[in-house]
Amino acid sequence: MSLKNLPKPQKSGLLLIDKPADFSSHDIIAIARRILHTKTIGHSGTLDPMATGLLILLVGREATKRQPEFLKLSKTYQAVLKLGTQTDTWDKYGEVVGQQPVPPISAQALSQAVARLSGSVSQIIPPFSAKKIKGEKMYDLARKGVEMPARFTQVNVAWADVVQTAPDEISFTLTGSCGTYVRALGHMLARELGTVGHLTQLRRTAIGPYHVAHAFDGNLLKGCTQDTLYQQVQPV
Repeated sequence: MSLKNLPKPQKSGLLLIDKPADFSSHDIIAIARRILHTKTIGHSGTLDPMATGLLILLVGREATKRQPEFLKLSKTYQAVLKLGTQTDTWDKYGEVVGQQPVPPISAQALSQAVARLSGSVSQIIPPFSAKKIKGEKMYDLARKGVEMPARFTQVNVAWADVVQTAPDEISFTLTGSCGTYVRALGHMLARELGTVGHLTQLRRTAIGPYHVAHAFDGNLLKGCTQDTLYQQVQPV
């Protein structure tokens, strides 16, 4: 039976998943659709394959019709930034495209750099992103080698627990409004510190009031039964 002919889901609501690395958000959605025998599943914002953490699936029409309000929720991440090496995707899955020395970084210099990237920020959009230019996704254009002018979007950003864990490594927690790319903020922070960088770790811990501590382990998803997964669906 094709997905378009499947019955309506038994239950409508939110399914919180702790996404493992090396899965796209759409991989997780496809697996959940097969297990729950429904195509009516949306999301509250995707994660890059490298990233782990909270992915909220919206199951059933009652939940999916509220997708716009869930997409607007702020999101909180924990990340690690590696300084001195830049990749084309601004994370560890990309190809190395540049290297620069890492200057000595004082606590004051780090604090000032973070302050310049706090509050309302004109964030550069990563070339490898799903944003579209004349109907084409930027990552498709990037893979074709098409030169693209820098594009920016306004986001609101708050940093916490910013720690230099090694001469060339910084860990941090970041909460951003809808449209925030943490790898873009990492890229920008490295520039503020006089070098280049890319993310080596990224984990989403919260979306609005929802926390990853209450999510179902995505590593267990493939072996999950329909009844077990429906037990994880909570009311909107």
